[in-house]
Amino acid sequence: MRSASLTIRKIPGSVLQRLRERAVRHRRSMQGEVLAILESVTADVSTRLDAEGLFRRVQSLGIRTPAEAAEMIRQDRDGHQRR
Repeated sequence: MRSASLTIRKIPGSVLQRLRERAVRHRRSMQGEVLAILESVTADVSTRLDAEGLFRRVQSLGIRTPAEAAEMIRQDRDGHQRR
């Protein structure tokens, strides 16, 4: 696979600051963060969920309320099994 360089000029300061913050959160360099963003938005469209697909996924998990979703996340994070 061939690689290339890309130059982006006149990035607004607010965008640059949010990008820096995002890179820090993800423990990446600015270049690594920009590359991750580009890879994400150019990913194969067939692997992305549309609204209907997302709704079906949520239903399959049995989530009915935001509180239930938060509890599932807590349990996964803390290593507990779901009920």
